[in-house]
Amino acid sequence: MSNMEKNLFNLKFAAKELQRNSKKCDKEEKAEKAKVKKAIQKGNTEVARIHAENAIRQKNQSVNFLRMSARVDAVAARVQTAVTMNKVTKSMAGVVKGMDVTLKSMNLEKISALMEKFERQFETLDVQTSQMEDTMSSTTTLTTPQGQVDALMMEMADETGLDLNLELPQGQTGSVGTSVASAEQDELSQRLAKLRDQV
Repeated sequence: MSNMEKNLFNLKFAAKELQRNSKKCDKEEKAEKAKVKKAIQKGNTEVARIHAENAIRQKNQSVNFLRMSARVDAVAARVQTAVTMNKVTKSMAGVVKGMDVTLKSMNLEKISALMEKFERQFETLDVQTSQMEDTMSSTTTLTTPQGQVDALMMEMADETGLDLNLELPQGQTGSVGTSVASAEQDELSQRLAKLRDQV
């Protein structure tokens, strides 16, 4: 019995760790956003894009950690009930072999598989879990949607009070009147305005 209580402690601890990891990703996201701003101010659009991609990746990762933390928490609550009511089944005891290693790994896929085994032990597997699963798998993709990246870069440019022309190198910010006269650039700024409206 004390063994199951130890596992319960491990589950609760893992939920906290996952939350901590989520906060770490939030910090990273903020740092990357700041780098986007800096790069835009210097006119390095390419560098800004790389940092924008990183920021969005960190944001998604943060959500994934948070979601898994909630899931581990829910399993812990069910285990708690089982322990309290002395309803720990033999099969549930079997699930927890090697649990420590999996939880410490902070590997979302491995933890997800372990939670699945746990959840199968509970007859009332609610719809929520499967919905969570779908969202998990759709957000763990490594590709960063370019629309999101562009939107983030625009947002950072707005915050720095700069016009971000995604198709133009930003060499001359000082001499606006003289260098932005051509019709071609006019067309570009109209397209940029349209983009802004969509964001």
